[in-house]
Amino acid sequence: MIIPKNFAMNLKHNVRAVARQFQIYGEFLSAEPYGSGHINDTYCAVFDQSGIRVRYIFQRINHGIFKNPVALMENIQRVTEHLGKKSVGESDQSRRVLTLIPASHRKPYYCDEADNHWRVYIFIEKAQTFDAIESVQQAYQAAKAFGRFQKLLADLPAPQLHDTIPDFHHTPKRFASLERAIEADAFNRAKLARAEIEFALNHKTITSVLLDAKLPERVTHNDAKLNNVMLDNATGEGICVIDLDTVMPGLALYDFGDMVRTTTSPVKEDECDLSKVKMQFPMFEALVRGYLTSASEFLTGAEKQFLAFAGKLTTFEIGVRFLTDFLEGDTYFKVHREGHNLDRCRTQYKLVESIEKQEVEMNKLVEAVG
Repeated sequence: MIIPKNFAMNLKHNVRAVARQFQIYGEFLSAEPYGSGHINDTYCAVFDQSGIRVRYIFQRINHGIFKNPVALMENIQRVTEHLGKKSVGESDQSRRVLTLIPASHRKPYYCDEADNHWRVYIFIEKAQTFDAIESVQQAYQAAKAFGRFQKLLADLPAPQLHDTIPDFHHTPKRFASLERAIEADAFNRAKLARAEIEFALNHKTITSVLLDAKLPERVTHNDAKLNNVMLDNATGEGICVIDLDTVMPGLALYDFGDMVRTTTSPVKEDECDLSKVKMQFPMFEALVRGYLTSASEFLTGAEKQFLAFAGKLTTFEIGVRFLTDFLEGDTYFKVHREGHNLDRCRTQYKLVESIEKQEVEMNKLVEAVG
């Protein structure tokens, strides 16, 4: 997930006290901040269980971002239980699904005196995540894991999951916000982004394409990037999809589109040298083959038809959001330099251009593989 500017994190929590509220056997030994995430406070806690050291992941849910932690945890509990049932009999079944540890009151979370909501997962050993893509094989495995994730949740029983962030992927509404920001020009910045504004306005017609296609609603991850898949240390297999806070109803194509956006370019999303920004076709091919290996049997023909387009639209949508925030005075995304959000926008739009130049070949590949 792209990180909002205006949220607070506090890494000074008494994890030992929190641990007493969960059904964990053994002696608490230690807890240290863990991982590269920026939304929730995450710790790796170690317990002595009959002479064996066992690790758990403790997380404080950031209620500045997720306004209804109880509903969020209801989603995660339903999703992990369903995935667990569907994975019975598979090798390493316990490592393929996040396992929640219940609190002492049997709920999947504990709420402390400061109204912080905590959850605990069993630590998945002998696997790791990567913040930057290193190979086409990693792209293949990540996409295969996300495809499997969607496939297993395709028959999740009613009721519908909660929307943890409403309209998270609603491109027309994102574009309407941009138009309001352009009109207001509250910080007199529109003159600095004339080319980017023109690019956005020229692409307005693509914003509603997926919604107009009447594609089926799925259970989707909504933050489908490489570092939300754990890869096995020995085999490199994508064994477990993590970070389930944004799992909610949506279009499967937005997950695939986010994989394209975050995996196919060789540079970071705020790269200033736009000549380095490009959609690497081999990475895209790996994503398509990996994703369809898992997802082909449940996706409709229309969904497959829009796979390449989804990469373009999702990338464009994030560019729109960066541009909107730049025009509104950098109120949402964290910035670390003057014009940071505009740089991010330019990178996204350059990637859109690169996708457009290869879109015909991308569609041919999807048709051949699908």
